Amino acid sequence: MKRTIPTAPPLSIAPMMEKTDRHYRYFIRQITRCTLLYTEMVTTGAIIHGDRDHLLGFSGIEHPISLQLGGDDAHELYQSVKIAEEYGYDEFNLNVGCPSDRVQNKHFGACLMATPEVVRELVSAMKSATDKPVTVKHRIGIDGRESYEEMRDFVRIVDEASPDRFTVHARIAILQGLSPKENRTIPPLRYPDVYRLKEEFPDLQIEINGGIHDLTEVAEHLRHVDAVMVGRAAYDNPWMLKDADRVLFGLSTTPTREAVVEAMIPYLELWQQNGWHPRAILRHMLGLFAFQPGARRYRRHLSGPFGDHVDGAQLLREAVAEVPGRVMVA
Repeated sequence: MKRTIPTAPPLSIAPMMEKTDRHYRYFIRQITRCTLLYTEMVTTGAIIHGDRDHLLGFSGIEHPISLQLGGDDAHELYQSVKIAEEYGYDEFNLNVGCPSDRVQNKHFGACLMATPEVVRELVSAMKSATDKPVTVKHRIGIDGRESYEEMRDFVRIVDEASPDRFTVHARIAILQGLSPKENRTIPPLRYPDVYRLKEEFPDLQIEINGGIHDLTEVAEHLRHVDAVMVGRAAYDNPWMLKDADRVLFGLSTTPTREAVVEAMIPYLELWQQNGWHPRAILRHMLGLFAFQPGARRYRRHLSGPFGDHVDGAQLLREAVAEVPGRVMVA
């Protein structure tokens, strides 16, 4: 019997450490309501032994949202998905792409591409814990396993566990000699390899990631694959997503920066009342006016230095006063 695979959302924002936390996700939801969002990667050990509400809690507005997990133990991944199920995530993702030394030392992330049979077991364990989609994010290769054919074999073997989507970062990960930052820029992009993967596995949901800067590029990739994941561009210039709901999801409304700021003011006030420093939220908003008049003054105003008792909402109001009114309503 042919298996039914859920259709991938056409656009998602990549999981990014120290970036895609709940405050960033709440902020970005004021710009796009439909784009699939990801958590930062959360390790299985942290979920099993740590502060679960802090690690897994999110606001209802953040749906649809995927939890990215890091781990190499099938039982721990099963436990983690079971625990996270109670929080209401829309899907679960396995990290097979992170190249950092810390992750490698724990034997997960991109180094798992060398053992597709292990990844198959991990995906199977995750799927046995939930009825929600389970997906895999991986590279096109790693040191010594850099050919298209090796990536194809990786996908073929992992697909025996029936993951619902493969998200492919179109660069190899060089595990020895490059930092995670360098691994996002130095290995060349190989988009045709991802396109070819979709051609050879037409029944699989294939999503492409890596070096994608705007919705024009998103539309071009969607001619070849099922979905597109954007990363740093959506963080550094979040307004690139302002037309995403209209262009990709068929909604008729388009946000304004003024409306985004107005929505964030009560959010800032609430979290500050709960003991959070406003910097934890404001730092995600620094790119809201990227490439616009007044952007530098706006960023400087929000970047501090400021004390522990600063009024975050008032600080934001003062910062946007540096931006021309026509930019606020555009």
